[in-house]
Amino acid sequence: MELKYTNHFLNKLEDLFSETDYNLRYERGNFKSGYCLINDSKVAVINKFYSLDGKINCLIDILKQIEVDINKLTPKNQKFFLELSQNNTP
Repeated sequence: MELKYTNHFLNKLEDLFSETDYNLRYERGNFKSGYCLINDSKVAVINKFYSLDGKINCLIDILKQIEVDINKLTPKNQKFFLELSQNNTP
């Protein structure tokens, strides 16, 4: 799967993320990696000043780190998640 750094692709990632147990927030922050995971609260915070491709890469990194219950995803997002999981790029 080729990563597309577009607003549409970001929206697809955000939609997928909304079906996980984590809450996604965009806030200002001085995170070394561009994002911060608060696992106890199941919150992912991404630096809101990050570029589009930075936000996309952060979301993909987070999705690779957290446990996603694929059974809670819609069929469309199940397919999208599996495609992302098979992708070896950042």
